[in-house]
Amino acid sequence: MQPIICCHDVYKSFNGGILKRKKKVKALVDINFNIRVGECFGLIGPNGSGKSTLIRILSTLLYPDKGKATICGLDVVTKPYQVRPLISRVSVDAAFFKRLSAWENLRYSARLYGVPLKTAKERALDVLSQLGFSTKRFTDPMEDLSRGMQQKVAVARALINRPQVLLLDEPTTGLDPRSKREVEAYIQKLRSEKTLTIFLTTHDMYEAENLCDRVAIIDKGKIVVTDTPEGLKSTVASKRDKDHVTLEDVFMELTHKEWVDDPDADGEDAR
Repeated sequence: MQPIICCHDVYKSFNGGILKRKKKVKALVDINFNIRVGECFGLIGPNGSGKSTLIRILSTLLYPDKGKATICGLDVVTKPYQVRPLISRVSVDAAFFKRLSAWENLRYSARLYGVPLKTAKERALDVLSQLGFSTKRFTDPMEDLSRGMQQKVAVARALINRPQVLLLDEPTTGLDPRSKREVEAYIQKLRSEKTLTIFLTTHDMYEAENLCDRVAIIDKGKIVVTDTPEGLKSTVASKRDKDHVTLEDVFMELTHKEWVDDPDADGEDAR
């Protein structure tokens, strides 16, 4: 079966500094992987490691300098208008019309995708109810909703067009513990149904281990290794108690450094 997402030798760099006097920053270097239909694939790495750059390329928002990325066999560079109806994206800081209500924002998205409003409302309320979002807040302005509630609306918006591929860019970062748990539980439910292909970027090792069928570790724009969570942990199990090995241990073993967010990452994850 043909992979639903495929990256082949994807390379992307950015000019360093406003005056472009610094060296180019290599955001992605020779990225290669395939994702199967119905798989939840995780990309983990510190801030600045290239996660968001890759997901923006898959979202047709950035062009790679070299290489090729396809979704459902369609090149994201040459056929973006055919790719976009097949995908949806939830970012770490989802954008809304803040003075409009949750439903008004969702209704706007539904019209963009040509989804009938009655169908859109039913889908949105179904998703939101499973996420623990009170229907009493459905008509409240987005600016009056908490960060966690806004992110739940972002998830509902991403699913309103029934995409084939869901791109999740650190969807639980900054959420309160309860909202984080509710969003993760819903992602786990989607994963178990095997009808939607999920690409998840995160720097939360435990989230990746619990939600993903396979995980790739990325560091400074390069994918270090790709395997199942258990397969990754087995790579260092011979050196310690397997039951106590974590993905953080795997990262430190394979990259020979501590798991820390890079303060000099030039804001890659904000791009």
